[in-house]
Amino acid sequence: MSGGRYLDIQFDRAALARYGLSIIQAQSVVSSLIGGDNIGEVVDGRARFPINLRYPRDWRDSIGKLQNLPFITPLGSQITLGTIATIKVTDGPSMLKSENARPTSVVYIDVRDRDLGSTVKDLQQTINQQVTLLPGTSISYAGQFEFMERANARLQWIVPATLAIVLLLLFLTFSRLDEALLIMGTLPCALTGGIWLLYLMDYPFSVATAVGFIALAGVSAEFGVIMLLYLKQAWQRRIETGTTTQQDLLDAIQEGAVLRIRPKMMTVTVIVAGLMPIFLGSGTGSEIMSRIAAPMVGGMITAPLLSLFLLPVVYQMLRKR
Repeated sequence: MSGGRYLDIQFDRAALARYGLSIIQAQSVVSSLIGGDNIGEVVDGRARFPINLRYPRDWRDSIGKLQNLPFITPLGSQITLGTIATIKVTDGPSMLKSENARPTSVVYIDVRDRDLGSTVKDLQQTINQQVTLLPGTSISYAGQFEFMERANARLQWIVPATLAIVLLLLFLTFSRLDEALLIMGTLPCALTGGIWLLYLMDYPFSVATAVGFIALAGVSAEFGVIMLLYLKQAWQRRIETGTTTQQDLLDAIQEGAVLRIRPKMMTVTVIVAGLMPIFLGSGTGSEIMSRIAAPMVGGMITAPLLSLFLLPVVYQMLRKR
């Protein structure tokens, strides 16, 4: 640890004893002569300024001059500071910090071209293998990694709880568990577009990308719900007219799917057009915002295709049973 410059004064105990001085007396005199003592206060209106007494600057601006500073002993003799002490300039920490009443040193690490989680994991493994800590010494990891750990801990229960609530709402909407599970089952497939775009852009998985995937899952679920409603309505009209053959089922599915093409393309176009400036931006905060937008942009390729082609096929298989 370095960054600070310190004046290190080491007293010679034998020399102090010869002149009748103690360590405390010598340190007190040196502190007063070099650092100065506040002997009073000047009042100027509401402002107060301390009066500091010490040797002039040109007497103490080099090690040689410090060694020649006059020093009066309790016995009345005059000596120089260099007679009783060794003076040198040393390097040290620029600031002393403490946490929980323990001295603390902070090492800053900038992570580039890697995700934060794997970097800290490799760092912990390397330190555990190659560093032997002294008794009373410990290492803790803070900063963005600490925030990421907290966010991941929250997501571990928020995501399952959210999926359970969505499944319940879908069941209440369709009154059929198989159709609710159909919508939920399409979500992982719809997220593949976001995963591929993250891979192509070399974006590591982070809290920001997790937020983007959550938003993508919501849009994908909306695509599936609307498509399923169109399919059910088309099939319901066939049931009301009494035409319920397999060919009628195929015609109903085709009718419902075709009706969703234009609205879906309009929705995808609006979403992508709104996200592209964020995804391609380079201003302040763009690093985080682009990672939130990336899963959404990639998912807008797979999610519409999934709802247009895969979901009608699975719906036909359910209705055949």
